[in-house]
Amino acid sequence: MTRTERNSGDREALSSGRPPPQRMRILIANDDGIYSPGIAALAEVAAEFGEVRVVAPDVERSASGQAITANRPLSWKRTPLAVEAWRVDGTPADCVALGVSQWHGVDVVLSGINLGSNLGNGIWHSGTVAAAKQAVLLGVRGIALSVAVPEDEPDFAALRPSVREVLSLLLPQPELMLVNVNFPSGPSKGVMWTRQSVRHYDGAVLPGTDPLGRHHFWFTLRPVVETDEGTDRWAVERGYVAMTPLRLDLTDERALQRMRGPPDGARPA
Repeated sequence: MTRTERNSGDREALSSGRPPPQRMRILIANDDGIYSPGIAALAEVAAEFGEVRVVAPDVERSASGQAITANRPLSWKRTPLAVEAWRVDGTPADCVALGVSQWHGVDVVLSGINLGSNLGNGIWHSGTVAAAKQAVLLGVRGIALSVAVPEDEPDFAALRPSVREVLSLLLPQPELMLVNVNFPSGPSKGVMWTRQSVRHYDGAVLPGTDPLGRHHFWFTLRPVVETDEGTDRWAVERGYVAMTPLRLDLTDERALQRMRGPPDGARPA
């Protein structure tokens, strides 16, 4: 629902004596930190669709995965942004858990816009996707949004129409509980539904030495040359917005069925 449609609905309800329709409650988190330009850009567009609140890490927590803080209490502080915002000394998953617990009736959690793609096997490490997954664990829809980063910072003004198009498509679809969205770095050719690219893993451990000659290791990324058609990575590389429905259930159904045997037979555990 657009802002114009909501305002029209409010006026119609008031003239008929009925209460105005309740606006969607949208909680926004990320893993780049609350001062990231990506979260400000997302909040600006999301405000067209509902009431927005930001609860995000106080510093960058990239690649933190699904980590939660269980060995100490969390604290949050109000932060001056264009919408109500709080910064938390915790992980992206912490922020979503805290935000949902303190703001009752959250309809959807948006995570991002991350500075850098979250494609293929990178989803496993992504704090951006983890925030959306945490929402689903709590019974709330989660949408992760990321953008490929060129040499310079992404042009969020140019990206705004694509973000608006994606939210217009996804927010009215309550059956889509968890979606991972990736924008190309340049102009979009359109939106494409994709599957997760899992054939190649782009993580690598590189040895090195510090200025004193001591050995250390960097966890880094390596380029993926070949990508399967129809995957998230394939779509973004060709200038499309990739939207990938995900699920929390990691069960390998084919392996489970194979180990169980035929439906009419019982295989001992």
